[in-house]
Amino acid sequence: MAAPAIVRQRAPERAGPGAPATAAHAVGDASDRGARIVAVGIALAWHLAIGLPALLGSWSRLAAPPVVAAGWLLTTGVGVAAGVRLLRGGLPPARLPAVALLVVDGVVFAAAGERQLFTAANWVWGGLAWFFLLVLWRRPLSWLLVLLAAHATIALAAVVLHGATAPADLSRYAMYVYGTSSLPVAVFAGAAAIAALARDRASTAAAALAVAAERDAAERARRERQARLALVSGTAEEVLAALASGEADPADPAVRRRAVLAAARLRRLIAESDDVPDPLLHELRAAADLAERNGLPIELVAVGAPPELPVEVRRKLADPATAALAGARGWARLTVVAGPDEVVVSLVTPDHDGPDATGPPDGDGNGSVEHLHERDGEIRWTQTRWRRT
Repeated sequence: MAAPAIVRQRAPERAGPGAPATAAHAVGDASDRGARIVAVGIALAWHLAIGLPALLGSWSRLAAPPVVAAGWLLTTGVGVAAGVRLLRGGLPPARLPAVALLVVDGVVFAAAGERQLFTAANWVWGGLAWFFLLVLWRRPLSWLLVLLAAHATIALAAVVLHGATAPADLSRYAMYVYGTSSLPVAVFAGAAAIAALARDRASTAAAALAVAAERDAAERARRERQARLALVSGTAEEVLAALASGEADPADPAVRRRAVLAAARLRRLIAESDDVPDPLLHELRAAADLAERNGLPIELVAVGAPPELPVEVRRKLADPATAALAGARGWARLTVVAGPDEVVVSLVTPDHDGPDATGPPDGDGNGSVEHLHERDGEIRWTQTRWRRT
């Protein structure tokens, strides 16, 4: 005999094992975003609030003011482009902007002149290192150290070429290099370390939560197995006890119907523990298979993908159909129509003499399960409906 026909949609995909890792990276990215905002704010604020006024205030005393201004504008463009990329979550290109900044470094040192070598008008002293930080964001720290070393070399060459080789000038040079490089290095390394630490802690917390969730799920599964065992025992015990004591006649249609109903419920309760994408349809399929093995032609049709439902709700949806199948004759059509907020289970069979299916199920805290049963002398129609509330 052919198996029941099934038309079904793909079940909703569940979160994979990479979800905790994704959450950890999201935490790390959030921390990194805060550091990006700080770095962009410092670089542009320093460039606009300190470098620009000093440049304009010393315009007449610079050796080549237009060259120094052109370098300032080029650096502004590089900083704005890098800052926009960083604030949008991306990374700016590193090599070409880094080379451009080093060229600006050398040109401005030459164009500032000897008299403005150690003044704020020579804005590359204090401001350029922050732009190195922007274009090398999330790159290895060694890259930033190389650029800062190149910056220190260019500055030393300018000091020597301008003849500022007195001990006081060399000491001032050393203080400038240290003072303008140490803070950007600290921000760069600190931001990377904080983001990595946040990501690591989030990953550890996610792993701990996953272990706790697995432990809770195992305990819940144990309790459900015990409850299912009690239901199975109660379902079959009454019929078997009556048969064993001689109170029930196996030839009696009512006794046979009780036995079929007990077997159908037993099979459905066993199916509850199976790990399948669509538990409700799986449990109904188990009841339909048993009815078909008892000689009842049945068609099972499923439309839509149901949401995840608690075991209690699935039982209340499936029990009336299971009970009606136990007493069905001739043929049966079982239909499951599902959506994200509603699931409907319907059973249609020819009408015949005999008792109706069991009464309506009780309501549930996650929504209500309604039960309708009608008969008109030709067909019996049983329907259960769950709605999310």
